[in-house]
Amino acid sequence: MALKEAKEYLEQRGYGDRIREFEVSSATVELAALAVGTEPEKIAKSLTFKVEEQPVMIICAGDAKINNGKYKGYFHKKAKMLTPEEVHEQIGHDIGGVCPFGIHEGVDVYLDVSLKRFEKIYPACGSSNSAVELTPEELEQLSGSKGWIEVCRIPEESERN
Repeated sequence: MALKEAKEYLEQRGYGDRIREFEVSSATVELAALAVGTEPEKIAKSLTFKVEEQPVMIICAGDAKINNGKYKGYFHKKAKMLTPEEVHEQIGHDIGGVCPFGIHEGVDVYLDVSLKRFEKIYPACGSSNSAVELTPEELEQLSGSKGWIEVCRIPEESERN
């Protein structure tokens, strides 16, 4: 069902032709990169948290990790991820297909600056076998985000191997 909402959301805004559905899973960064045919860091992963009972989504590069100090500095709370059940109930998508398109109202979406390194990025599209090709600027427009923040760290080259 979430794929339908995400697709409708993007189609209504003229981005339906960018949606890709796969015969294989794209539920993790690594699987999505294989399905899309790109590097894992170009997968735009959506991480969901709870801040004062409010669901928050942070979209970051596939190789980025939450920096707890930066997160706490921005949100004034320790990072507490939503459970899979909470993601389904509060966001409207299931783990593996979480994206900012066609989500429930009241979800605050933020974009991490780790995505700005790339010309093209690939967030999920509401299912564990879909993606959409966007620029960071298009993601900013389409996501209804509250803006760009810096709460992640990008691993050094030696940490990736």
